[in-house]
Amino acid sequence: MSGADQRRHQSCLLRTEARRLDHRRPQRVGWTSTNSGICPLMIEDDPTEEISRIEARLEELAEAAERCRKYILASKAAIVGGAALLLVTMLGLLGAGQTAALGSIAMILGGIVSLGSNVSTLRQTEEAIGAAELLRSDLISRIDLRMVRDAPMKLV
Repeated sequence: MSGADQRRHQSCLLRTEARRLDHRRPQRVGWTSTNSGICPLMIEDDPTEEISRIEARLEELAEAAERCRKYILASKAAIVGGAALLLVTMLGLLGAGQTAALGSIAMILGGIVSLGSNVSTLRQTEEAIGAAELLRSDLISRIDLRMVRDAPMKLV
């Protein structure tokens, strides 16, 4: 693939990711063909509106990532607590403990399941954040910014 084809393909991927990230907004879509296949082509509105939508989505994704981190911490605590309770029960320090042993095993297994689920969700969220940030920087680079030369250096 030539350099221009690679840029077109990357732009196509960025637009597809933007549409996936912003599924709530109805969009007009056309189709274009590239050497790598057919790619949906978004008919873009004002880039500043797109950037604002992406930044709002980034905030939502950051909140979701923070929730995942909290659940991961709680899952690790459940695993450690369950293992400690199982150890105490096996040593007989808690008395007759079939119920405590089963409860501790359930805590360990629940913690492992919750940990695995939230770690994979966090990875997907971080990938989505990276894609959204890449798209945002791509949109920002497309804006034709002008240097303001006649502006005063200080506002009085």
